[in-house]
Amino acid sequence: MTGTLTHIWRHPIKAHGVEALKTASLTAGKTLPWDRVWAVPHEAAKLDGSNWVRCSNFSRGAKAPSLMAIRATLNEATRTIMLTHPDLPDITFNPDTDSARFLAWVKPIMPASRAASAGIIRATAQGMTDSDFPSISINSHATNNAIGENLGYEPSPLRWRGNLWFDGLEPWKEFDWVGKRVRIGAAVLDIKERITRCMATTANPNTGLRDADTLGALQENWGHQQFGVYGVVVTSGQIAIGDKFEVL
Repeated sequence: MTGTLTHIWRHPIKAHGVEALKTASLTAGKTLPWDRVWAVPHEAAKLDGSNWVRCSNFSRGAKAPSLMAIRATLNEATRTIMLTHPDLPDITFNPDTDSARFLAWVKPIMPASRAASAGIIRATAQGMTDSDFPSISINSHATNNAIGENLGYEPSPLRWRGNLWFDGLEPWKEFDWVGKRVRIGAAVLDIKERITRCMATTANPNTGLRDADTLGALQENWGHQQFGVYGVVVTSGQIAIGDKFEVL
């Protein structure tokens, strides 16, 4: 059973921008490099330093859908990030030293009824993924297409905030991988669990407006609100677009 890796996406600041990659070096027990290294706690957050905490402590697309339209470009050497949004001017800043300017930039697209963003923290042991383990999310174009047939149009893959996307298998086959291992390029991942989705997926990643009942389509047609799977790297290695997925 094989598929083909079509996209690699990382999210340097959790819920605040996505960046496309052509290659990545995966390390055992680590997230995708520079994925969710930073996160934006809100004023009601309960944090334990920069250790992993639940996503409910952060500003995110489930509560602030306009965040879904942010794009990111990370300069790894300088650790500066350029963010773009259709309703805001571009900004380039260092998340470790310039959070105040970032907060002023993002404020106009944040709902007034929600807890305000209060800063930026940098993760230490692992990226601030939605899982309490250092996960890499894996998603299927065929499954996305199946949902699109129900919605009446193909939803953008960016709605799902995933890391790795593959093509070439039947819809939902990735659910059969839970408890198994897959090889992608030179890396091997242990597939841990399905991903339960949230309201962020209802927002259009081009406009930041909620315009699709993705969760309703999942529940009504398949009896759940899950899409994609979480994997953990167990064998380090390089991956690149065009690599084969192989279930071991």
